[in-house]
Amino acid sequence: MRRSRSGLVLGISLAIVVALAADPADARRRGHRHHRARAERIVPPLTADGLPNIRSVSALAVDMDTGNIVYGKNPDAVRAIASTGKIYVALVARRRGIELEGITEMTMDDVRFARGGSRTHLDVGQRFRNHDLLRAMLIASDNRAVTAVGRAVGLGPEQLVREMNDLARDLGLQHTRFVDPTGLNGNWSSARDMAVALTAALRDPVLAEILTTRFTSIHNVSEGRIRTINYANTNHVLHRNGLHVLGGKTGYTHEAGYCLVTGVEMGGRRLAFVFLGGDGELTRFADFNRLAGWMELGRGGGGVATDVAVGGSVMRAQKTEDSR
Repeated sequence: MRRSRSGLVLGISLAIVVALAADPADARRRGHRHHRARAERIVPPLTADGLPNIRSVSALAVDMDTGNIVYGKNPDAVRAIASTGKIYVALVARRRGIELEGITEMTMDDVRFARGGSRTHLDVGQRFRNHDLLRAMLIASDNRAVTAVGRAVGLGPEQLVREMNDLARDLGLQHTRFVDPTGLNGNWSSARDMAVALTAALRDPVLAEILTTRFTSIHNVSEGRIRTINYANTNHVLHRNGLHVLGGKTGYTHEAGYCLVTGVEMGGRRLAFVFLGGDGELTRFADFNRLAGWMELGRGGGGVATDVAVGGSVMRAQKTEDSR
């Protein structure tokens, strides 16, 4: 069978791993970058069984409209999720009616809860529109923006964590638990649960627009201190040509490994891809290439292909107890 142009392009892309930056919100010192990149290039796209050779500990591809699972690897394994949990912060803020044009000032609380994360551009005393804080949090994964967004809707850090857990229960998620608003010091979920959260975020027009933005500028509006801050989206799937990306979020901590949740429209379907626990900064993106290429070649069809039992639908009713 002759391969379609889109399939050929994506198939070729399986052999090419772009040198992509890790999530700056959580990244610690990363050595041996060249050797990791080389290792990812030589991983074969398929296993001996003809399945995509996914290296992340957990992975899932699911149709966001039907809930049908296309591929799953340890989809219910409970893992740390790092900054991908910021999706829940954004959903809580939207549920509480955050005033997008409202102004919030950065405080020492934001510094305290972001301690241990990467460099930030949001300084104490600076003031930003709430819409810009959502952008900083979701596009560049700035940790100081997290508690500032919570404060914008009247929630202190501990209250924000409680509402994130309430949201997870409302979504029927049985494997998701939050203890820290930023994700630097805990927070756990599963690939299946993260697909549900991503689907919910992409239904919100404000969040969907932010999660698909490649580059943005935000502005400190403090009197006499106007300053523009430029950000690039840490979801580098967005920066590839030839894909209709619906939006997503990256994350990294030592405990979580390298994580990615992203939505892509392929073959007339809106699909959520989740990769948790990659051992190298390129792994999550290379895994996306391998899985998307496998699907483009028709192996994702309409059924369920897994190396573990995953059930039939990611959106099925689930228990609501917290997983501790």
